[in-house]
Amino acid sequence: MANLPAAFSEYTRQLMGEERFGRYLKSFEEEPSVSIRLNPKKMADGRWQMDDAEPVPWCRNGYYLKQRPNFTFDPLFHAGCYYVQEAASMFLDEVLRQMHNAYVSHQPSAIRPLTALDLCAAPGGKSTLLRAALPDDCVLYSNEPIRNRANILLENVTKWGYANHYVTNVYPEAYRKSKHRFDVILCDVPCSGEGMFRKDEATIREWSPQQVEKCWQLQRDIITDAWACLNDGGLLIYSTCTFNTKENEENIRWILDSFKDAKALDINAKPEWHITGSLLEGFNEPVYRFIPGISRSEGLFVCVLRKGSELEVPTEQAENSHTGNKKFPRREQSIPTLGTIPLHVDGPQVELTYQQAMAYLRHEALVLPEDTPRGLVNVAFQGFPLGPAKNIGTRANNLYPKEWKIKTTHIPNDYEPILKRL
Repeated sequence: MANLPAAFSEYTRQLMGEERFGRYLKSFEEEPSVSIRLNPKKMADGRWQMDDAEPVPWCRNGYYLKQRPNFTFDPLFHAGCYYVQEAASMFLDEVLRQMHNAYVSHQPSAIRPLTALDLCAAPGGKSTLLRAALPDDCVLYSNEPIRNRANILLENVTKWGYANHYVTNVYPEAYRKSKHRFDVILCDVPCSGEGMFRKDEATIREWSPQQVEKCWQLQRDIITDAWACLNDGGLLIYSTCTFNTKENEENIRWILDSFKDAKALDINAKPEWHITGSLLEGFNEPVYRFIPGISRSEGLFVCVLRKGSELEVPTEQAENSHTGNKKFPRREQSIPTLGTIPLHVDGPQVELTYQQAMAYLRHEALVLPEDTPRGLVNVAFQGFPLGPAKNIGTRANNLYPKEWKIKTTHIPNDYEPILKRL
């Protein structure tokens, strides 16, 4: 049993009630679930299976695994074929599917492509889910203010491999000052992390009532910037991985009181998912809370809000007359994107063995088959590109980004794949 802070236990017991809190405490005796989300762009041919995998019910591409493998040793993980993500976070897929269906059903057929922003995006789990769930012509900007975290975000976005997906490295107020507008904004705000206590003991040590106070105030600053960036009829998805009402229900109530055009929207969640509603007395707006021991997940809180009473997205003609721009943001505008890292070159594709693939991911030089053409080539594992190399004959120089290389020196001799080709 984890040694939870006394102040947290006292508050959370009162918040959840004895029965819920008892089930939450019992969850510490169980191993946390392990789940992955497949990349539908790369795994669309249906020729793959996973042994003993169980679908995550609220995510079309999510699966629970029976045990946690060492993902570092799987080249398909590095190829962006799947993302390791906590199951509750995948609820965003169900939210987007329901909201997008409602969104487009109220729109004229000539609307311009959706624009979306993930304002606090690192390391990239929810961003890659967003990009896969939204329409192909959607433009998504994923932002992370802290530079080293933004670099991790860029790596994950690049490996996911979707067009019209850009990474920025600014504070939220920069987006507000830019005057640009979005149709969907995800604010997975920095929080006190109570929902991750089972998985990460560091979050227990870092927790304090003072940290909760700091977080809910920061969260309101972020929401203020985000709300100014929403188009009329736009959707703001607010989420945390914490339990307390100060960072959750009380912030939603503050949004509804502060922005008179804000409305909380219902999500059709099935009873068997065991999602908990509002725990704030007298507050009955639609909110969705995942609690370990009750739902099969770690902790998450979600609320979806709409700006304005109508689902209205401007047509291209209206958009042009209002802003003078058809699309946002262009590269030359005020918020620069981080430079992309090309993982594909014009050249043939060369299949690697498992040991070769791991050597490549360790940024080692390769010796390719004798009939491999000289010059730039793409190296792949099981048909999925890993990155470029330059074949000079006696060896191939490794062009995989050095900052992404695997640092482990021990590589298993036997490779047991998570995804198996049919």
